[in-house]
Amino acid sequence: MSKFKETTLKSKLVRRVHRRVILAGILKASAVALLGWNIRKLQIEDSEDYKLLADKNRVNLRLIPPSRGLILDRLGTPIALNEQNYKVVFIREQASDPSKVLKKLSTIITLEQKRQDRLLQDMKKRSSFIPITVAENLTWKDFTKISVNLPSLPGIIPEVGLTRHYKEFESYAHVVGYVGPISDKDLESEKPVDPVLQIPKFQIGKVGVEKKLEKHLRGTAGVSRVEVNASGRVMRELNRTEGKSGQNIRLTIETNLQKFALERLKGMSGASVLMDIDSGDILSLVSTPSYNPNNFVLGISQSRWDALLNDERKPLLNKATSGAYPPGSTFKMIVAAAALELGLIGLNDKIFCSGFYELGSRKFHCWLKGGHGKMSLQEAIQKSCDVYFYELARKVGVKRIGAMAKQLGLGQSYKLPLTGISKGFVPTKKWKKERFGTSWLVGDTLNIGIGQGFSLATPLQLAVMTARIASGREVMPNLIRNTEKEIDKMKALSIRQETLAAIKKGMYDVVNEKKGTAFNFRSTHENFLIAGKTGTSQVRRITREERESGVIKNEDLPWKMRDHALFTCFAPYKRPRYALSVVVEHGGSGSKVAAPIARDIMLFQLYGGIPPITAYPEKQRLEVRKRLFDIAKKINLRNYINPNI
Repeated sequence: MSKFKETTLKSKLVRRVHRRVILAGILKASAVALLGWNIRKLQIEDSEDYKLLADKNRVNLRLIPPSRGLILDRLGTPIALNEQNYKVVFIREQASDPSKVLKKLSTIITLEQKRQDRLLQDMKKRSSFIPITVAENLTWKDFTKISVNLPSLPGIIPEVGLTRHYKEFESYAHVVGYVGPISDKDLESEKPVDPVLQIPKFQIGKVGVEKKLEKHLRGTAGVSRVEVNASGRVMRELNRTEGKSGQNIRLTIETNLQKFALERLKGMSGASVLMDIDSGDILSLVSTPSYNPNNFVLGISQSRWDALLNDERKPLLNKATSGAYPPGSTFKMIVAAAALELGLIGLNDKIFCSGFYELGSRKFHCWLKGGHGKMSLQEAIQKSCDVYFYELARKVGVKRIGAMAKQLGLGQSYKLPLTGISKGFVPTKKWKKERFGTSWLVGDTLNIGIGQGFSLATPLQLAVMTARIASGREVMPNLIRNTEKEIDKMKALSIRQETLAAIKKGMYDVVNEKKGTAFNFRSTHENFLIAGKTGTSQVRRITREERESGVIKNEDLPWKMRDHALFTCFAPYKRPRYALSVVVEHGGSGSKVAAPIARDIMLFQLYGGIPPITAYPEKQRLEVRKRLFDIAKKINLRNYINPNI
């Protein structure tokens, strides 16, 4: 190749290289310029926006659950409190072999294989740094064992939290209720939704005072600002604002009285309510059988839940406020009050009882087969004559009976912080027409006159009725202690004092006169005399054939077919201070079953503890001594045992 050609070729190559260099330089300069422009935009124009986004990604707000308010009894003793909950959590990223750690932990505390498998599955569904609760509500002994063995348990962290605990669990189960994990249904009913409800495993009141006063007891959540990294792991806490604890709630219930009443009703299905007549304070409200609300706090087992649901005596039902029963002969005082107020009968007017009341071709029977003979109003209350009140009810009429029933507290729901309060039922002609499409009959009125038929009342309503009769005032039940309540503001009933005095005298005779239906269960203390009214309400119809062949005794019938036993009373007679009602489901006779229970409960309150046997008739003292001593021992009331018992 000639030198000329070689020189020409080199010259062309040099020119190509120069063009490429220039082009590459231009591209690099453009890229640098673009990058510089973007950096300027990020640092100057968009800096505030990106800084805000960065802060939001870096800082998380976490809610701190508040301490739940306590529930106290009348004297200020906690009955629903917050106890330390010893628990352990597991952080998977801190352990190379989680299954091995759980097996090691199972040698220290009880941790079944099924529970271990479930925990391992839960860990796989969550980030490795998120703690998983392994066990809670541990004993202090187990908690310390775990703490000592921590070096061999990587990822296991002991923690101390708070959990609800019910000290007097059975005694207050139907009053206080219990808490449980929040459900979707709970969230739907809460508007607007409190942020604290979003906290995992946060618990709220489910029934009773815990539910009705939830917003007072709950408190407000605190806030913790924490720094997290890109994966969400907490790096450090930046600051913290403590929340506000829930309010403490003080009830009107007296614990020792509550425990005594529960024990006195033990083994039965029933309820009792004792009220302070002057203030309306409910001093005792018991429903049996009871249950342990502590079993619900951390989640009740399916077997326990099924046992409670399938129990024919319905331990979950608050019979004192939700149980509605035919009031039986306790209703006769309402009919008597209506008749006296209308002037349809005088105190000395008499009605003859032959053992039955004829209405057309139908007979309405008295509980005493041979009849009571001629009876005055007070005698009819004393001996609980059905025929007398059939006649009285027919004269008064269902409308006026219903009006008197409502004035004395029946047929209404009281504003108490309890769930499922029943209004009972006071029937009307209009109601029957709408419900059954049939007219009201005179026979319906006769049944109402003795507390049978369509009438229903709760033990709470019967206690209110008795308190109003005893005081002549519109006593309203109260469950929250208010020391500033003005008693004088209770309205007077629009019932004449003469009417109330006549009914109270009849109730006095029921308990304190030899022919009274509750004479055997009187108090012998002159200053603590009890006035009351027995009641026995039928739950089945007695046929004509059965009456002719002999009415089957309650004890010979299946439990669910036996009569309800009722008794309502006030004391002391001369200066009424307390009103009490007792209902025993399918208990049989009110005079034989409910009256002795009521007497013991009332005397306990009057004496401020276990009453002396001298308050009982002499023939009963041996039996009473044993019963009261056994109760005092069971409920640990040794300091309250009267030395004369």
